[in-house]
Amino acid sequence: MLSFFKDYKVFAIVFGIISIIIVSIIYSTLNVYQPLPIYQPVMVSRELVDSTIQHQKKYHKIADFSLINQNGKTVTQDDYKDKIYVADFFFTTCQTICPIMTDHMVQIQKEIMDDNDVLLLSHSVTPEIDLVAQLKRYAIKKGVNDSKWNLVTGDKKEIYALARKSYLAVKDNGDGGPFDMIHTENFMLIDKKRQIRGFYDGTNPVEIKRLLSDISVLKEE
Repeated sequence: MLSFFKDYKVFAIVFGIISIIIVSIIYSTLNVYQPLPIYQPVMVSRELVDSTIQHQKKYHKIADFSLINQNGKTVTQDDYKDKIYVADFFFTTCQTICPIMTDHMVQIQKEIMDDNDVLLLSHSVTPEIDLVAQLKRYAIKKGVNDSKWNLVTGDKKEIYALARKSYLAVKDNGDGGPFDMIHTENFMLIDKKRQIRGFYDGTNPVEIKRLLSDISVLKEE
């Protein structure tokens, strides 16, 4: 009887080891590399997308822009050429979600500080308030590194068009007024071809981890 149980014990151990190996092989096979999606306007909530492009299914890219950063420097798409970057929309006097979003941008900045392929870009949705001097004060207060992160202001019409027609990230306020926006908590991940590859809740620490992971995935492409 004891011999039977000893033999059974050996069988159970061997069977367990083989099962672990088989499960590991299956997991490795299924856990293949999956590229990030390329977001098109038709894939995004219609309230975040300008009505003129809501049905667009392909070829969507971030449009050219010319804005002014916290140092009074003109920032264009050329400054982000062949770069991966994270973009968002905010305003310096916001007391609700913006401080959380900015703190998370600071966290991302720390993670990408030594990565020459990745930059950050934050657009003010109240450019009439967020002039260069105001952006500079905010940048200093929050620890913005000028070589990695631009806080930009400029023509409100241009920023609105970028928000609604390029980044697919900002709500219309619904009152029919020109260029009035309700910014969201969205962070957008943009690839080297100006394509949107991810949307993330900039107030959620779990989403920030996912964003950082997706940056690594994008760098592998």
